[in-house]
Amino acid sequence: MKLLSVLKRQFQPALFSVLREGYGAKELTRDVLSGLIVGIVAVPLAIAFAIASGVTPAQGLITGVVAGFLISFLGGSRFQIGGPTGAFIVIVFGIVQTYGYAGLVIATILAGILLIIMGLCGAGSVIKYIPYPVTVGFTSGIALIIFSGQIKDMLGLTLAKVPSEFIERIGAYAQDITTINPWSCGITLITIVIIMQWKKVTAKIPGSLVALVAATALVHLPKLWGAELPGVETIGDRFPEIAGGMTFSMPAWPEIALADVRRLITPAITIALLASIESLLSAVVADGMTGRKHHSNTELIAQGVANIASPLFGGIPATGAIARTATNIKNGAFSPVSGIIHAAFLLLVMLFLGKWTALVPMAALGGIVAVVAYNMSEWRLFVKILKSTKSDVSVMLATFALTVLVDLTVAIEVGIVLAAFLFIRRVSDTAKAGYITRLIEDFKEEDVPESDDPMSLKTRKIPDGVEVSEVEGPMFFGAAERFKEALTEINVRPRVIIIRMRHAHSLDATALHALEQVYANARAEGTALILSGVHTQPRAVLTRSGMVDQLGAANICDDIDAALARAGEILNA
Repeated sequence: MKLLSVLKRQFQPALFSVLREGYGAKELTRDVLSGLIVGIVAVPLAIAFAIASGVTPAQGLITGVVAGFLISFLGGSRFQIGGPTGAFIVIVFGIVQTYGYAGLVIATILAGILLIIMGLCGAGSVIKYIPYPVTVGFTSGIALIIFSGQIKDMLGLTLAKVPSEFIERIGAYAQDITTINPWSCGITLITIVIIMQWKKVTAKIPGSLVALVAATALVHLPKLWGAELPGVETIGDRFPEIAGGMTFSMPAWPEIALADVRRLITPAITIALLASIESLLSAVVADGMTGRKHHSNTELIAQGVANIASPLFGGIPATGAIARTATNIKNGAFSPVSGIIHAAFLLLVMLFLGKWTALVPMAALGGIVAVVAYNMSEWRLFVKILKSTKSDVSVMLATFALTVLVDLTVAIEVGIVLAAFLFIRRVSDTAKAGYITRLIEDFKEEDVPESDDPMSLKTRKIPDGVEVSEVEGPMFFGAAERFKEALTEINVRPRVIIIRMRHAHSLDATALHALEQVYANARAEGTALILSGVHTQPRAVLTRSGMVDQLGAANICDDIDAALARAGEILNA
């Protein structure tokens, strides 16, 4: 029953909400038109992303069909379009190179399970806290790797196998540069120019599709007059089986052993992390464009189901696609039905027009993916953050370098940890603690205007033998050492120490331990310890730890006046 309760709370598909609100012919018309346009946009991208990932064109279309349908049917966003994306190229290519497609299937299923667990646990609201420099760093790194992976096809190099590692890849290109094909370079250039400039002509027909048709025509029309462009490779040359058409096979569950889980859990975590980040980022973009709100945990669950189902049919990992989602919205989509129409369109293309994809030149696909890499590079944001604080710059550059040179999972992990440490340091620097009566460097009462602080010590008499210390900011592990150091500044041990905690709204275990050490030292030297202005959370921590009993309830006062009165009682005892 508890699981059903969690599922009911975390799983609220947008499609079901739309149908409950009311859905008629007008809304269906809008969704059909938008879905068809998005489907046209998705065809060349699905094929290009699949080939760039090291799998077949059919597998890219299968992913668009299966995952695209499930993400729209079960997702938490009304406008999300799912399928293969450019961000996954790097991950999928590396997994296929290392573990083969069978390993990719298992890793993707495991990632799907992780995504469902994340959704049920409410992790959708947590992922948004990933620091922006980390996101920009790994996105820019992925874009660079994607672009480098297309150089072979863009230049028409005869390199037999492109290395998966960035440095080795660049070295292999350098060795093979003498095999560059000028015709392939020309096709690539024409493709890129058409895509970049076509939006000035019309936004109704996607530039990538126009470029694909134009490039294919340029390669094959000369054959009508007995001529050809020598050395220009096509999809059919690389995948001869495409000429016979594409098929949509029935699902098959793979055999998964415990050893496979151990071996592939790291790639699975990488897929799950990227799928969650990309899908929720896309959903947030959709919210900004429409004023609607998505359900993040529902979206994660839908992504999980989609990534379990996609490899069962022969597909690859999928997530929400920002560009296709934006296209969906711009063309008037009303509900997730548009995403379902998009998936149905891809299925029809795959079954009835799949064999014609064999004619498409690889150079054109390379140009399409190169433009995608450029668009996702976010180089303007990259440059902008370079002008930001040193901590943000270091986080972004570290994430970028690790993404390119090591691994995306390592990059995200290190980036988040580094950002967290730097954040802790910044918060620690804002925490202040010191003896007010001695006006030490960490905190000066005179810095606070008397008129703004009715509880100022300037209007109160501090008895001889009493020292007052102020803690300002959260008492947590990052500030604990500063707190202890401040309390050792006094050379002559007083009879009473009052610690004002009116500006300390939180207390963690490390700071509690520091406070216990202060109390133990004070007690050993015969000094009484009084806490003043203790807030609810610190008071609860002190109570649970037993420190209230050690100090005595009388020594925990509501304000400084009560604390000074208590100090007077101790001095006169």
